[in-house]
Amino acid sequence: MPAERMLPTPEAEDLIALTREIVTKELAPRAAPAEEAAAFPREVFRLLGRAGLLGLPYPEEHGGGGQPYEVYLQVLEEIASVWASVAVGVSVHTLACYPLSAFGDDEQKKQLPDLLGGELLGGYALSEAQAGSDAGALTTRAVRDGEGYRVTGSKAWITHGGEADFYVLFARTSDEGGRGISCFLIEGQLEGLSFGPPERKMGLTGSTTAQLHFDDVAVPAGWRLGAEGQGFPIALSALDSGRLGIAACAVGLAQGALDHAVTYATQREQFGRPIIANQGLSFLLADMAAAVESARAMYLEAARRKDAGLPFSRQASIAKLVATDAAMKVTTDAVQVLGGYGYTRDFPVERYMREAKVMQIFEGTNQIQRMVIGRHLAKAAGH
Repeated sequence: MPAERMLPTPEAEDLIALTREIVTKELAPRAAPAEEAAAFPREVFRLLGRAGLLGLPYPEEHGGGGQPYEVYLQVLEEIASVWASVAVGVSVHTLACYPLSAFGDDEQKKQLPDLLGGELLGGYALSEAQAGSDAGALTTRAVRDGEGYRVTGSKAWITHGGEADFYVLFARTSDEGGRGISCFLIEGQLEGLSFGPPERKMGLTGSTTAQLHFDDVAVPAGWRLGAEGQGFPIALSALDSGRLGIAACAVGLAQGALDHAVTYATQREQFGRPIIANQGLSFLLADMAAAVESARAMYLEAARRKDAGLPFSRQASIAKLVATDAAMKVTTDAVQVLGGYGYTRDFPVERYMREAKVMQIFEGTNQIQRMVIGRHLAKAAGH
């Protein structure tokens, strides 16, 4: 059964209805074959873009949808309930547009309609092989060269690596630790920019993840977003919103697994009755439903704080932690509900289970989220 939603406006209700129609008619039939073939669904992102779903939380004057984060995240959840790779891709694209929207100057922001219009797809180039959770330790360097910069180094674990039309790049412009990092918006195809082969992942096989290699790549100074050395605060502020995106994806994944489990349990009969009539199984499904709805409530609380202009960093970390742990548990239990069938590729729950694992890892591992939450608690207590 679809998730029950309390939406703030009739426009938001129409948006969810449109998303469900696209998800049912366009995404659901393509998801399993694309994941099986590890095929990047570029045309699906164009479809979503033309429907206005790639720029929902950005201002209408810049080509966005003008929707609050509360609504955008629920659209993301609807997509993830059928195809997590695409939902994660939408989240990453939205994340990649944030630095330009929040920190670009008036001239730079003229590019926003192109980025949000649906024909272009973004990537977020922050992580490196030795600088994942410790983003301040990155080594990719942008050196001043006349009116621009020359970039050398490598980025790792980049969603849409080699597929994106543009990337937000974080590179070191001085040796001052976190204060020596700057942010750039770069084109996806530049002389000296190359890409590693796609990573061979456990799940999200329809989402290309690859390394980016910069070999003395020329980047004009006008492509820098914000001041030189402002990159680390830009990255951190973007990640709070990105964590909410992953929380919504995780809840959608869990909702999809729950839906399949309930459908199976009502149709599968043993000893003359549906297996959902067995208390042991019905209690398992009840716990799954409680986990999904609790996680949804958490990310919506964080999103409403963001929409109200209130601090939401701690709530974003809690939402990401709770939602992704819930997704791992719910998808595992969905496989159990389906028994032997759940372990086969004839049903999507085994794929959902594989996809749930990475939700606990990217956008900051859940161990990092606990550190962030703990620091907020210590700060609130005056330590």
